[in-house]
Amino acid sequence: MAFERLSRVASIPTLLLVAVTWMASLVPANAQGLIRDPDIEHGLRELAFPILRAAGLNTNRVKILVVNDRTFNAFVIDYSAIYLNYGLILNVESPEMLQAVIAHEAAHIANGHLARRAENLRVAQRKAGFGTALALIAAAAGGGEAAAGIAAGTQSAALRSFLGHTRAEESSADQSAASYLRWAGISPVGMVALHQKFAGQELLNTVNQDPYMRSHPTSRERLRVAQRFMEQHGDWSTTDPNADYWFARVKGKLSAFLRSPTWTMRRAKEENAQDVRLMREASAYHQNRDLANARANIDEALAIRPDDPFYYELKGQILLENRQVQDAVQAYGKAVELAPNDALILAGYGRALLAQGQTKIALQVLEKARQRDYRNARLMQDLGVAYAKVGNNGMASVVTAERYALHGRLADAGIHAKRALGQLPEGSSGWQRAQDVLIASERAKKAKRKRK
Repeated sequence: MAFERLSRVASIPTLLLVAVTWMASLVPANAQGLIRDPDIEHGLRELAFPILRAAGLNTNRVKILVVNDRTFNAFVIDYSAIYLNYGLILNVESPEMLQAVIAHEAAHIANGHLARRAENLRVAQRKAGFGTALALIAAAAGGGEAAAGIAAGTQSAALRSFLGHTRAEESSADQSAASYLRWAGISPVGMVALHQKFAGQELLNTVNQDPYMRSHPTSRERLRVAQRFMEQHGDWSTTDPNADYWFARVKGKLSAFLRSPTWTMRRAKEENAQDVRLMREASAYHQNRDLANARANIDEALAIRPDDPFYYELKGQILLENRQVQDAVQAYGKAVELAPNDALILAGYGRALLAQGQTKIALQVLEKARQRDYRNARLMQDLGVAYAKVGNNGMASVVTAERYALHGRLADAGIHAKRALGQLPEGSSGWQRAQDVLIASERAKKAKRKRK
């Protein structure tokens, strides 16, 4: 499992690039941390698959990513990913509740809300000027209440209009989500429970809230709609052991790395699936730097699921972080054998090979991983090291520039992009990638100069 601090610039649609680069230069700390783990992301894909299929979305293209944020929230900001805060995952009580969240966010993608929201953003900017751009972008990411605070003291008519469109989209997404759940055979009880939980999250009494400065309908309104839907259609679902298993495994892996080892060891005993219990205990022992017990527990889990690539990946991580490089390479190699196209597993294998000194092979593996997942900043760092070790400084500068861009450090990204352009053949793929980074960096620089 890796914790990465990434800028939203890497995920915002191209339509918003100018506004986003302005926002990134104004508020450099506005970056989202991602928690990247192949086991967790696979489990979320298992939970999301029937929903994405019901929504008519490409189940291989739309990723489900975990945000390193304890708040109870989820959002979409492009067509290729649904973002779930870890706080939401750990606090929902059933797979059906989590699937209801995924269904709602999938509806935003399927219904074309992102494209319309971008157009509404442009219209609102023309009306209000660039002074409310930050508030509008915050609203686009689901932060209507935060947007209202940012917009205080500025022209708010455009913001009110923008949020009005957004509320209509949220209501539409709720309706579509209910249909997706029905088509996928997932119980609507989770959707009702979810809105009950959201209602408990509202800190302000709705009497004290301006309904025209919200990006979502009130939780009570959404709860009534969900209850009405269930009354009309009933609960048609059947028990899904696969969803139950992966929900427990996702929560178990997340909590094992985010909570204290003592908490994990105490709560792991409640786990129904023995392999998940062993995985949680292995993670806790690893957190306590107890290699012997960590290795023993993950080996027991593998005895139960001998063809599980994600348990081999965890074993590789445990060994590599304890400097058992040779054994780590073997564990990661087995994981790659079982899941040859998983980008995060490939990235871990490349990192282990790099530590072992097999730089050329590591470079091939890391490039294969990058082609499948451009969001992995840790991978980009390893890739830069590998290129530098083989003497390809131009490509080392390219991936370094891209890594800084992922972190939202566009000025630093521009420096390395210029360096790459001077070292690579003009028109080559690496040269073009450096050019893309440089364009984003220059736009951010121009926007910053305009404000001065």
